[in-house]
Amino acid sequence: MADTVESVIAEGGQPQSAAEGKQPRSVRVVLLALMIAMMLAMLDNMIVGTAMPTIVGELGGLEHLSWVVTGYTLATAASTPIWGKIGDMYGRKGAFLSSIVIFLLGSALSGMAQDMGQLIGFRAVQGLGAGGLMVGVMAIIGDLIPPRERGKYQGMMAGVMALAMIGGPLVGGTITDNWGWRWAFYINLPLGAVALALVTAVLHLPKKRSKAGIDYLGVLLLTVGITSIVLVTTWGGTEYAWTSARIMELTGIGVAALVGFVFWQTKAAEPVVPLHIFKSRNFTLMSVIGFITGFVMFGATLFLPLYQQAVQGASATNSGLLLLPMLGAMLVTSMVAGRVTTNSGRYKIFPIVGGVLMTVGLYLLSLMDTGTTRLTSGLYMAVVGAGMGCLMQITMLVAQNSVQMKDMGVASSSTTLFRTLGSSFGVAIMGALFNHRVQDVMADRAGAAGARMTEQSAQLDAKSLAKLPVMVREAYQHAVSSGTHSAFLLGAGISVLVLIAALFVKEVPLKGGPKAAEGAEAAPVAVVEAV
Repeated sequence: MADTVESVIAEGGQPQSAAEGKQPRSVRVVLLALMIAMMLAMLDNMIVGTAMPTIVGELGGLEHLSWVVTGYTLATAASTPIWGKIGDMYGRKGAFLSSIVIFLLGSALSGMAQDMGQLIGFRAVQGLGAGGLMVGVMAIIGDLIPPRERGKYQGMMAGVMALAMIGGPLVGGTITDNWGWRWAFYINLPLGAVALALVTAVLHLPKKRSKAGIDYLGVLLLTVGITSIVLVTTWGGTEYAWTSARIMELTGIGVAALVGFVFWQTKAAEPVVPLHIFKSRNFTLMSVIGFITGFVMFGATLFLPLYQQAVQGASATNSGLLLLPMLGAMLVTSMVAGRVTTNSGRYKIFPIVGGVLMTVGLYLLSLMDTGTTRLTSGLYMAVVGAGMGCLMQITMLVAQNSVQMKDMGVASSSTTLFRTLGSSFGVAIMGALFNHRVQDVMADRAGAAGARMTEQSAQLDAKSLAKLPVMVREAYQHAVSSGTHSAFLLGAGISVLVLIAALFVKEVPLKGGPKAAEGAEAAPVAVVEAV
């Protein structure tokens, strides 16, 4: 280790290196570590999803299979806002390192699980750590790089996301086939160790110590509320009917807990989610846009591979590659949006363009039928991807630009939480619509036998599909085409809200620009050791 490079981070301030137009190598090393951590959080579920059939074959417990994913998702969603607040109160670096350690501990224990109950519990531990990874990445980038310069790194973050979505199933299949399913978890350990070592050695952020204690009641109410709502969206229409007593109970508990949480946040000395951040019009609008983007994005990534496998005859093995047109377009437009934002300081145009492209793209996807070619569907996906590229990172950028530095963590975690909740609602609502439509069409085209065939699940795997008689298989292809039509049409209608919200965004100058730097107040100092 040699000299240190001091980056002055404040509202209106900017790092010395940013003023020179180039980040020092030490900052780039930290960014590399952050991207590794971000990839761990995004890659894990996709790798594990591919390994699940093998896991069930060895451990048994098929009836509890969904909890391997649900336990992880619940822990991630519930812990996300808490990690953001801990970082704001006690220091971002310590919180981030703790989340990495918990994630790696959960990964190691999951790899050693001897039955399905242990695996579910250890996956929940892993999810607790994952909740702090994404929030930590976004908040530390917010500390190190002012908003005006942050656009340069949007392409990097979008690239990690695309890599995780495309490479996850491929990596998961390769690891499971050659090394065994336990390595789907163990593979996190060397990558996490690299991130842990780099962040520990190179990153030095100001130490904090809040005099106020943790808002335990707020944490409890928020955890109960988020857990109940996520369970409703996960179980509704699958494990239980939407009108069942269990779903109604969970809905009531979730609503009551969240209402109580909002009330308590007005009384707490150090609220988990300070409500004053929602007084910023831009922050509230970005939360809405993030929710809708999550709603649409995860719904699209769920149904597009299903359509291409069932209707267009694509191989399930390369399911990640099926999304390449969408993810490639998202990567390119995200990089362009970031560069333009950095150079011009203007960003309002991107949520507007993103809303238009996403709405048009989803409408085009709703037009697909059994005769649509892969080229045509690829072009439609590219339009959706271009819209998402204009929205994914801009929402976080504007949200962070709308709050004070002391609230950077909760702003990052709240934005992430809204996107996560949006994805839960998107998968649930679009999934329910898809399943209902598939069952109706199967009943019309294949009679009562067709309806019974899809009663348990409207998503048949490749092996089940190949065993069907030709007439029934054709009926199923028409049913899937009709189901995706309904799901994507709903997505297009919901996406209109992005455009409406974007029109009300106020283009506030990004902090850290040349004008903002003049007369900046004294600020905390983030120190990054040069390698």
